[in-house]
Amino acid sequence: MEQAFNEVYTKFKLHFYQEIFRRFQDREASLTTVETFCMESIMALGSPTVNEFATFMHISPPNAAYKVNSLVKKGYIRKVQSPDDRREYHLEVTQKYIDYYNISAAYTTEVVARVNRRFPPEDCAKLEEMLTIVSRELMPEVVLPERRTTEP
Repeated sequence: MEQAFNEVYTKFKLHFYQEIFRRFQDREASLTTVETFCMESIMALGSPTVNEFATFMHISPPNAAYKVNSLVKKGYIRKVQSPDDRREYHLEVTQKYIDYYNISAAYTTEVVARVNRRFPPEDCAKLEEMLTIVSRELMPEVVLPERRTTEP
């Protein structure tokens, strides 16, 4: 099972890399590898503050602020002032990053559609149940916060 899981995970990653390289073949990609990891983390965290991002990534707040400012400058995230605490800013991904991210998300959607066509509904329901248990119970090292939305 471990080999099969690794193979599926690797294929998702490699498909994403193929698409990124295909799209940026004639021009340099604007996100570094570390910035891509930062963006994926910020997106997964919902709309974190810089400190929440720093805490989650186990990096110093100044290091996180440096990375965030670079991503703001490149147009992949924006800082949105909290309506509750005017001193606090939340990080929001921009459409520019969503377009970049959708390269991966579209493939996930395609594979899930194939799974739904290939397997009976009860098998799909069982797979979903198992994946939910893996995410919620068997991966305690990575806790995703409740999704938060901010008003424009």
